[in-house]
Amino acid sequence: MNVNRLIITLTTGGAFAAVVVLGFLSGTSRVQADDGEGDAKQSRIRRGFEIAPVPLNLQGKNRELVGLGSYLVNAAGDCNGCHSAGPATEYARGGNPYFKGNPPPVINQATYLGGGRDFGPLVPGATPHIISRNLTPDKTGRPEGGRTFEEFRQTMRTGADLDHLHPNCSDPKILASSSCFPAALPFNGDLLQIMPWPVYQNMTDHELRAIYEYLSAVPCITGPPTGVLHNDCS
Repeated sequence: MNVNRLIITLTTGGAFAAVVVLGFLSGTSRVQADDGEGDAKQSRIRRGFEIAPVPLNLQGKNRELVGLGSYLVNAAGDCNGCHSAGPATEYARGGNPYFKGNPPPVINQATYLGGGRDFGPLVPGATPHIISRNLTPDKTGRPEGGRTFEEFRQTMRTGADLDHLHPNCSDPKILASSSCFPAALPFNGDLLQIMPWPVYQNMTDHELRAIYEYLSAVPCITGPPTGVLHNDCS
């Protein structure tokens, strides 16, 4: 073998070895990245179960989705802050972290996600009061008083008020004008007001599914006996 051929052979072999090594390192990095993502996911699921403020019914539920949903509802978001009866009853006695002494927060299980918080009118004297809805499951086991996941996703993606609680007054089907939005105002009665669905619509389907699964696992609360806020638990 002459010198030139030897150099070519060694160079080619070295290049092949380099490719193998780079490929191995690349694969290792990819596995490590995947492992990191998996660890983060499991960490959120574990944390979700740690911070769930109510006992959960996991029968027939996807445990990982429930844990992730709890994390999204109770840590990434503050769903109970709006979907409980209001600040006065959101926390259990002695567990309001805003009080003197800075006590650890203890959620009032009797009002958790049961709705009923009165946000008042958007325009005093001109629009109906906006009251948060009950998110807990009814006797069907589905949240929001029996909503399917498809309906839940539609609401989160578009803000559609499927209960039609405060429709536009210009709708000829309206019977109770006191509960609708006057045509002269810009508010769209077909959409949920106050609720930050323009932000939540950016969530992935997997995240929305996790929230729905978690809401299916929390205890049913009858809720205020007014309109769609009433929830049949029996």
